[in-house]
Amino acid sequence: MGTKLDILNTIDEPGQLQTLSLPQLEELAGEIRERLIATVSLNGGHLASNLGVVELTLALHRVFHSPNDKIVWDVGHQSYPHKLITGRRDKFTSLRQYGGLSGYTSPEESCHDAFGAGHASTSISAATGMALARDLSGESYHVVAIIGDGALGGGMAFEALNHAGHLGTRLTVVLNDNGMAISPSVGALAKRLSRVRASPGYRRAKRDAWIVVRRLPLGARIWALGERLKNFILGLMAPTTFWREMGFEYLGPIPGHDLAQLERALLWARERGRGPVLVHVLTQKGEGYPPAEEDAVAYHGVPPKESKDSTPSYSSVFGQTVCQLLQDNPKAVAISAAMLDGTGLALAKEHYPDRVFDVGICEQHAVTMAAGLASQGFTPIVAVYSTFLQRAYDQIIHDVCIQNLPVTFAIDRAGIVGDDGKTHQGTFDISYLCAVPNMIVAAPKDEDELRHLLYTALRCGQPMAVRYPRGGGLGVPLSPSLNELPIGKGEVLREGRNLTLIALGNSVHPALEAAQMLEKQGVSARVINARFAKPLDRDLILQAAEETSRLVTVEENTLSGGFGSQVAHLLATAQSQARLLTLALPDDFIEHGPQTLLRSLYGIDASGIAHQALASFPEIAQASSLRA
Repeated sequence: MGTKLDILNTIDEPGQLQTLSLPQLEELAGEIRERLIATVSLNGGHLASNLGVVELTLALHRVFHSPNDKIVWDVGHQSYPHKLITGRRDKFTSLRQYGGLSGYTSPEESCHDAFGAGHASTSISAATGMALARDLSGESYHVVAIIGDGALGGGMAFEALNHAGHLGTRLTVVLNDNGMAISPSVGALAKRLSRVRASPGYRRAKRDAWIVVRRLPLGARIWALGERLKNFILGLMAPTTFWREMGFEYLGPIPGHDLAQLERALLWARERGRGPVLVHVLTQKGEGYPPAEEDAVAYHGVPPKESKDSTPSYSSVFGQTVCQLLQDNPKAVAISAAMLDGTGLALAKEHYPDRVFDVGICEQHAVTMAAGLASQGFTPIVAVYSTFLQRAYDQIIHDVCIQNLPVTFAIDRAGIVGDDGKTHQGTFDISYLCAVPNMIVAAPKDEDELRHLLYTALRCGQPMAVRYPRGGGLGVPLSPSLNELPIGKGEVLREGRNLTLIALGNSVHPALEAAQMLEKQGVSARVINARFAKPLDRDLILQAAEETSRLVTVEENTLSGGFGSQVAHLLATAQSQARLLTLALPDDFIEHGPQTLLRSLYGIDASGIAHQALASFPEIAQASSLRA
């Protein structure tokens, strides 16, 4: 049987799995789980979802031959076992660390990662494209998409299923059904799948269907030749008709932690030789680790061991504020796209179950549903991560802003999110929202100002986005009452005569610290909390430009089209002679790493702001030294 971790340490590429016996594979599954728990406990990451796909991963790599065969993981957050057996075992301790392995699939990282993904519901579309490329090129490799029941509820997955079934090309879709997305899966499809999970089993239905047909005249011949009749009878006896109507041959449900049964099912799908197949696999999220089995939501994403922030998070303050808003305003409602816990809305859902809606992984639907509510006199709050709001951009423009409907967008995880990397960094929302007419874009300097901006958004009567960062707040006291703030008005937090630092959102506090650093070098820096990226406080900014003649904007967003770009346009149209330095993120996708490290690398922390201000305006430091 080997010693602890002995088998895993011999697997350098997935082809080596072919030499292992079933008992050895089962031992390997246990070793993989030990490595997952040890690494994720230190580095943070997705735990429960990866524990649930260990056997499925092994079976996939036993039956299909990557990288020639294409294995496409939906989202990619459950690809850790896949990474361990595809040549990245020795680097696994660098998971989600700066310069280390990504927490998602990445073709740049390995040829075994057929497609990069950090957002849900993409795998079937990508796999369909790969299957078409194979057919057009005259090749014969297999293509497999693994998608969870939560991701299957996304509209893009349905679009892909519809097209793949229409094309009839050879494709295998593995439905990893654990009844969960991050939170429990919602929707009519999820309820249908739960009935399949609870039913005695499709294979029993198939056996019973054979008993029925066998008793008919010429029954055996009909069973052998009558595919249509067979499917009809199976559809009557098991809730699988949906997949057949979509053009997929259905196999399942298969116990997802039984290696032998998984291999047989996948071999059947591989050898079928024609048309798309859906293999329905039942797994337990958190399998093999009792704490994760008992609370898969809490163990979906585990924070790094050293990250212990004692201050309330922006998400939790948002959740508490929503409860207060819903209490005070009977027309207020809140909407989440499978992120009740992540956005802090779980608390509001407990208190107001009829006015808080989880629509599943369906951001487009969430936004347009909010528009429908707003059109009938309600004031909806759409709580969504910045990176996921990108998926509903057309709905923001077409369904909300053209009609100028009062929808509040509470944009969590705005700016640098850190360890989840380039697929999750919220570094574009200022740019893509400021471009849309009728949209107001704001960012609080701290968690108390977040409360007031949310209150303001619900009262402003038009679309308004409030963006705020991942993680803990500053620990400022929270006002018991909510106050409406004037739209498009900032505030001076510190006076100064040599230059002005104009900061937005969570860049305000570093700007204040930078001003203190500059003061020690004899430089007097004014600090403005802009509050609004759109509309800008035109009067306040132009006054600062005239009085200090040097401006520095600071934001946690890409430079192109961001807050600094808005200020540059204002200065140009006003024909101001003030000099401007814009500090923002580069025109690039930001890799994974700790938030503090990334802010330092890109020069938007306190020391970076002070250093770049002095480098851009050296005369102010020289003047101060002469005065001294």
